[in-house]
Amino acid sequence: MNEEIGISTEYIPLGKFLKLANIVESGGMVKIFLSEFEVFVNGEPDNRRGRKLYVGDTVEVEEFGSYTVVKEA
Repeated sequence: MNEEIGISTEYIPLGKFLKLANIVESGGMVKIFLSEFEVFVNGEPDNRRGRKLYVGDTVEVEEFGSYTVVKEA
């Protein structure tokens, strides 16, 4: 299943995205989460919490599913 996550800015850092998608509860958990789970951005592995995600990017998170960044209406 591919869930859409809306943003109202030009981009969103991966750490904030994981919080917005309710994958992690707090920003402090992001670093630990990224060290324990595989995250793919547009099909490429990436564990940088500051990675900028733009509208149209896809994020796949091991054990959580697939997400697409969309422009918030």
